[in-house]
Amino acid sequence: MNAFFASCEQQDRPELRGVPVAVVQVMAETTGCIAVSYEARPYHIRNGTPMGDVRRLCPHAAVVEARPRFYRDMHARVVQAIETCAPVHEVLSIDEMTIAPWKNEATLADALRLGQAIQDAIRRDVGDWMSCSVGMAPNVLLAKVASDMQKPRGLVPITRRDIPCKLLDLKLTDWPGIGENIERRFHAIGVRTTADMYRLDTRQMRSVFGGIAGERWFYAIRGMQLEIPPTRRSEIMRSNVLEPAYRTRDGAWIVTSGLLEQAVQRLRGEGHHAGRLYVGVASFRGPYWAREARFQPCNRTFRLRQILTGLWATMSVKVPSRVILSLSDLVLDRVVTLSLFDDPIEASLDHVTDSLNRRFGRNTVTSAATLPVRAYLDHGRIPFGKPTEIF
Repeated sequence: MNAFFASCEQQDRPELRGVPVAVVQVMAETTGCIAVSYEARPYHIRNGTPMGDVRRLCPHAAVVEARPRFYRDMHARVVQAIETCAPVHEVLSIDEMTIAPWKNEATLADALRLGQAIQDAIRRDVGDWMSCSVGMAPNVLLAKVASDMQKPRGLVPITRRDIPCKLLDLKLTDWPGIGENIERRFHAIGVRTTADMYRLDTRQMRSVFGGIAGERWFYAIRGMQLEIPPTRRSEIMRSNVLEPAYRTRDGAWIVTSGLLEQAVQRLRGEGHHAGRLYVGVASFRGPYWAREARFQPCNRTFRLRQILTGLWATMSVKVPSRVILSLSDLVLDRVVTLSLFDDPIEASLDHVTDSLNRRFGRNTVTSAATLPVRAYLDHGRIPFGKPTEIF
């Protein structure tokens, strides 16, 4: 999808159509854009541009506070529209998905017709201001690259005959998955261009990516389709850029407690126990504070809140702006030896709470301590993740 959050706002609010739009998570001068419309880009406004700079670069831009629940609803409508043309193979994120045509549908002409049909279906069933770019290629990585080659409303194929000629003009960071760190590793071995990258062998690619991912990358950029085994989750993380009303020690504590509840419910829902809890607090001005604790594998809300309370006692940031919490050192439930001294009432309470929240919606039942931020956490969650993280 093209500029998905901003396009959703323009579709829903006609007064924003044709206007530079910047979507922010909270209405604060220091927060950054999470989406910008195409009308805003000539003013050098990009994702991450602080709201104060948006107002300076483009005084007439419309700055809009994000509406995550609305974006989730629009995502569902987009999926439904696409499936009038072909089954969605995998939803990669709220604004990106793949389709795997049957072999008798995989000719270039058929793929182009399917891509055009998908674009037409989205405009027809979701709205004229909702657009997507379609990439077609032998594998998902190259299809993603193709979809980025022309925006908005692109329809770009990469056939086996196009590899690598059609790709050689790409910068290294044009490839999805190559950020600044990986780019620096390429530069360290003298690789500056895509053409240079194609000259590397599997051993060199493994060295750059730090393991088997480099070898998979070697084959993927050559158009080969790889069967990649499912990855095992190693961490559950939650973070929140605090609205001004919560930029106090007490406000940050309530939000962090709510994030912990969400993380622990996800932990139990995916069948894991955690052996480490990390919490960090950032400030626009001043040092970053962080603490962590290690413990016997646990997935009980009350016990983990006790651990968090102990860590929080030393929290020293006077004006917090962002909180980060993670549960890691994850192990599967089936390999955990339960303690004879576990409180059965506590386990039953967690089970009932999880069941009610699955049935009636996230945060339907929460602890009294986090009740004041229940609506705030549900509203403020920006749905960038996998489908299981979105809903």
